[in-house]
Amino acid sequence: MAERASSGESERRKGKEEGEKPERAERNGNGRSVVPPAPDSKTARSERGSLPPPRGSEPRDVGKDVKDAKKEGKDAPPKEAHPSIPPLPAAGPWRSYKEIVAQVATRIVEAQRPIRVLQAIRWDASVEEDFRKSKYRELPKVDADYYAKQELFFDPKEKSAEFEAIARDVDRELGEADAIGNILASTALEYRDLVRMLASRGTPLFYGYSRKLYGSPKDKFPDGKTSLRDLGHVLYEILTNIDESLLGTQYERNIAAPDAAAELNDRFAAYFGDSSVRVEIDDALLSDAAAGSDYVKVRSGAKFSTRDIDILEVHEGWVHVATSLNGQAQTVAKWLAKGPPRTTTVQEGLAALCEIFTFRTYPRRARRLNDRVLAVDKAEDGASFVDVFEWFRTEGYDEEECFHNTRRIFRGGVVEGGAPFTKDACYCKGIVLNYAFIRSAIQHNRVDLIPFLFVGKVAHEDVPVLARRVNDGVVKPPHFLPPMFRDLNGLAIWMAYSTFFTRLGGDAISDYYAKLFARAG
Repeated sequence: MAERASSGESERRKGKEEGEKPERAERNGNGRSVVPPAPDSKTARSERGSLPPPRGSEPRDVGKDVKDAKKEGKDAPPKEAHPSIPPLPAAGPWRSYKEIVAQVATRIVEAQRPIRVLQAIRWDASVEEDFRKSKYRELPKVDADYYAKQELFFDPKEKSAEFEAIARDVDRELGEADAIGNILASTALEYRDLVRMLASRGTPLFYGYSRKLYGSPKDKFPDGKTSLRDLGHVLYEILTNIDESLLGTQYERNIAAPDAAAELNDRFAAYFGDSSVRVEIDDALLSDAAAGSDYVKVRSGAKFSTRDIDILEVHEGWVHVATSLNGQAQTVAKWLAKGPPRTTTVQEGLAALCEIFTFRTYPRRARRLNDRVLAVDKAEDGASFVDVFEWFRTEGYDEEECFHNTRRIFRGGVVEGGAPFTKDACYCKGIVLNYAFIRSAIQHNRVDLIPFLFVGKVAHEDVPVLARRVNDGVVKPPHFLPPMFRDLNGLAIWMAYSTFFTRLGGDAISDYYAKLFARAG
């Protein structure tokens, strides 16, 4: 410190001896001191006669300073230092499991939007008229060329590739072992096969995909022994021997479509509240009624009985519309709002089963559902459109019903036989499997799973997976539930006795009472 102070004093003394002003000496490029030149007399007088401008009175021209500094050989003033900004990650921002599921589900919902199965395979009114003119003897002129004129509103190859890409992304992002991922991938691939089915309308390949997606009357139940066709033949014997005239009131179909729609609108307003479910009249509808996401349509020319309205309330409203609304309420599991083929058996079977639980169905309706199973089986085995039409006539249906029932089975397929649309086999199959699911859930103390049949459009294998994901918010519990599913006490007792009845000796018990009835005359 003493040396640095002594050196500074020496420098200052030296400056005075040389006549230097007490200003800090500048240094040139090689580090030596440079004494600035003395100002000329004009400059000196100017400086002595005026005050310098106040500091900051004029804006500083940084660019000029840089240029002046370069002219004088000085270094440019340093640039302002800014914090660095890292590049965005190539993978994008972090996403939670629920975000990934919701995004994939949204892709599936959007990708399936243009697919309209029943619209793609519908027949125009002229087909029925021509068949009637032929006195029901000539096959309808509906083949691959006929369907080619009906636009699909999507490119089958592009749409198939889109669903395959979604399935691959599910495996990549969620992993092949993820249970929710398996549902999503299966759903995407089913939609791909559905697209391929529609691209094959009027050919045997249509039936190949239909059987893969919707099943066949020849499919076995989980016992591995009994087929759906076996059930159909058993029910056929039972239902055809019931004399409906002995069962009570016969309900006449004398209610016009507008009045039926008004009654259903009132009932749905009471059941769904603010959800705004509406009933509309449709001139182009082929069936008497059909449900959409938040509506039910009834055919304009149809007539309904009070029992029909009771059934539509349960079948279309409490099940089909309710499961759609419960699915639409999902913020993550959005795919539950839409029904791929894998959910058809549960959906249609649950709707028909609710008719039974509410005592609103009747033998002729049950016969109609069962007869469709047998008709699909006949068509699979080679029966033509005319053959199946004539079979329905022998079962007591009028000619209009015969045509409508037969059209349901051959639409999209081959009218010569051997390649039908097999969806109508799902109804009776679904009644049996849903009944078995509910009974087993009660028997094994898993009644908590039963309401999740209504959480959206589901397959049975989905239900335990979905129920487990309520706590972490992936799935929301169903809001709309039929009364007997909101309070399961009655169903629990029903199923308890049902379980016992199946163990009660079967034919032996029936034979005992048959002899008793015979003695009565």
